[in-house]
Amino acid sequence: MNKIYKIKNMKFYLYTILILSMLSCESKIEEIVPENSITDAVIFSNKEQALSVVIGMYGEAQSDDVLNGTPQLLTEFQCDNIEFVGSFPTFQEVFEYTTLATNTSIDPFYEEAYDVIRQCNLVIENIPTVEDPSFTDAEKNDAVAQAKFLRALVHLQLNNLFGNNISESNLSVPLVTKVLSVTDPNQERNTISEVYDQIEIDLNEAISGITNVDRSKATSTAAKALLARVKLYRGDYPGARDLANEVINSGFSALATDYAFYNTLSSEFIFTLVNTSNDGQTGGQGWSGLTNPVPNGRGDAPFSQNLIDAFAEESGDKRFSELTQQGTDAIGLTKTFTTKFPDAITNSANAPVIRITEMYLIRAECNLRLTTSIGDTALNDINRLRSRAGLSDLSSLTINDVLNERRKELCFEGLRRMDLIRTGQNLRRSGMPNVADSAPGANLVTLPIPQGARDLNPALTQNDGY
Repeated sequence: MNKIYKIKNMKFYLYTILILSMLSCESKIEEIVPENSITDAVIFSNKEQALSVVIGMYGEAQSDDVLNGTPQLLTEFQCDNIEFVGSFPTFQEVFEYTTLATNTSIDPFYEEAYDVIRQCNLVIENIPTVEDPSFTDAEKNDAVAQAKFLRALVHLQLNNLFGNNISESNLSVPLVTKVLSVTDPNQERNTISEVYDQIEIDLNEAISGITNVDRSKATSTAAKALLARVKLYRGDYPGARDLANEVINSGFSALATDYAFYNTLSSEFIFTLVNTSNDGQTGGQGWSGLTNPVPNGRGDAPFSQNLIDAFAEESGDKRFSELTQQGTDAIGLTKTFTTKFPDAITNSANAPVIRITEMYLIRAECNLRLTTSIGDTALNDINRLRSRAGLSDLSSLTINDVLNERRKELCFEGLRRMDLIRTGQNLRRSGMPNVADSAPGANLVTLPIPQGARDLNPALTQNDGY
């Protein structure tokens, strides 16, 4: 059966064993039942244990191969923001557009994402049935809605990586919305449109169901913000504009006055995963390790010269002067590195999943495309961000201006690749290597469905070129 359907989380197993060992000696299992049935019945037997699964859901998402930097940075060096100079041959393949279907760095992007989705589905299916009078319906609804947000977020990431996003009719990934067992048939890939549609359903239900206001977890505002991103990707500019405007006016988040907000719980963030030294960035392969110079970091992911040149077009940009450092890269050369992920000692810098800045950029782009001024004019929104960066106001605005501001504001945060694909641009700029290979729709722009997953599930077709 498909590997994505197995429980591979060792922490989940250990927790289950611990709970089982605590059962009363008087409790006897009269007949042999499937292991998953025992696990679900025990884990979801009371409020405290059920909520531990919700915590585990976020813990799964903190893997460096899910939301903690490795896939996000890989998309940046597949584009024009990062020059990959590390020793990982599998990353070098992606950078040089020679990726193979057997690339072992890409495998966990797929497999561990489905681990998160399975954990979300466990919450969605089982929390409503917990028989504990202290567990209110409102608390259950909140937990389920948080799981739907996270399921949508991870499906979106899979869709972006493994689907050829030049058309919604193209194949994406299998859409998994229930806990699957060994008796379930192998799933085929859904279309990009089908995956987007389910993401929107999940996010709308999350918007109405989440009561949590802790920005280190899912909130109703985060669900609106993510839905704004989805609608932007789908070209639904009125929908994206209106949702971004709602988020801006909600009061939940606000633009920080400077750039000291990284690795904090600043109101700049709508949703950020808060990491400790025990969380997912193992071996320095997440944000903290890859983007910091040696000796503390790996020195693998410095600025590309093209991104440096983009910042140099206007002097005094604080997004460069205050968020960079000079250091030694993985091959001993002096390069420019971002300081957005400062903890290279314990690899525990926080993950910047959604920022309020992105909502201003979405509102500005959509207002400009639609010649509207919902919330504010596009020019005012962009100049607001430029003012924080220490730059002078623009007197007029084009879509390219907005995209340039998006690039400089959000570089190293994993959004560049989809911005280029959705606007029909090559991932690499003129003068960079592999420009032709990086055209939207070109074979190796879309990552391969891992060969290991296809060996386990013959129903999974492969992307072109692999």
